[in-house]
Amino acid sequence: MDRRSQYTLGGLGAAVAACALLFGSRPHAAASSARIPVDPLEVLESLPFAANDARSREISELRRALTAAPNDLPRAVRLARLDIVLARERSDPRYLGHAQAALAPWWNEAAAPVEVLVLRATIRQSLHDFDAALVDLDRAVRVAPDQVQAWLTRAVVLTVRGRYVEARESCAHLTSMTSPLVASVCRTQIDCVTGRAEIASAGLRDVLTRAGKISPDEEAWARSQLGECATRAGQLDEAEREYQRTLELDADDAYVRAALADLLLDRARPKEALAIVRGREVNDTLLLRIALAEKRLAAPEAKSHVDALAARFDASRLRGDVVHRREEARFWLELEENPTRALALAQANWEVQREPADVRILIDAAHGARQPNGAAAALAWLDETKLQDPFIAKTAAALRGMSAK
Repeated sequence: MDRRSQYTLGGLGAAVAACALLFGSRPHAAASSARIPVDPLEVLESLPFAANDARSREISELRRALTAAPNDLPRAVRLARLDIVLARERSDPRYLGHAQAALAPWWNEAAAPVEVLVLRATIRQSLHDFDAALVDLDRAVRVAPDQVQAWLTRAVVLTVRGRYVEARESCAHLTSMTSPLVASVCRTQIDCVTGRAEIASAGLRDVLTRAGKISPDEEAWARSQLGECATRAGQLDEAEREYQRTLELDADDAYVRAALADLLLDRARPKEALAIVRGREVNDTLLLRIALAEKRLAAPEAKSHVDALAARFDASRLRGDVVHRREEARFWLELEENPTRALALAQANWEVQREPADVRILIDAAHGARQPNGAAAALAWLDETKLQDPFIAKTAAALRGMSAK
């Protein structure tokens, strides 16, 4: 998931704003050393605590309060939001487990409070359980049809699933209940992946210009979407400017940082890409970009970062996580140079989500494996959606040419 769903999580409040990290980096032991403990009291991992960080202190206080009163809904909701933000900042789904624990008294209730339904849906969609997330969101908007976050999150999930008509319907509900900017970004995220990137970008830019005084979160969200649209339209200099402006507003936006690093890698500027992501190895998504840039630069650190990624993917599989299939497919394609394995992962990922990055890794892997039929579904999807992207278009054309031989 990306910044779009991050925005839906906490509106424009401090819960969405990226803050200093709570925990230190997790260990990256190789999967071969994994074991199942027999003592339930055994300490498996100690996470350093940043005692002087305001968010860390708040989380600690909330945990103590919920231990004493687990049915305190406002505190549970606040804690769950903070844990979800941590999961996204760290690219670590284990924090989603913390969020679920905060919501434990209501987790299995079909008729949970609306705030819980929206957060439960956010957790489920972050774990790629999109169908269950939509069940929660559909109930939330039935119970509270003026719930902006529910409509936004619903639009995001439907867009990721490629169900654009329904996603537009969700955005339409926002017109009368939120600002023109929020409604415009909601529509733009769909238009940018359905062949209307230039028109959508111009419309959103006009709304942003006329928006007057807005919060840094609002502006960052809008500009990240403008960066995506510019990328789709092949306006790469413009995309760079929008991504850079977004990071000026929110330096901890990992999604945009990865998007900018990808763009710089695509433009054969690995040194600049590395500068964007260096020092952020704790985030799996950013570590992947670090390793990609280092490999292209023949940097001596590349091997250790590739090994760290391999261990993290192994550990993720042991936990039963499937949220990093797209990144793992890219790891096998570009770092391990195993396109066949990359293709299998990309195909499995395609069954779950269908964003431009999912299309790209599938056709890139199929091209690398010289198996054009392996990406037939993605090629058909490109024809149907009219998705614009200069890099995807180039590989798609090569795949079609391969099929014709």
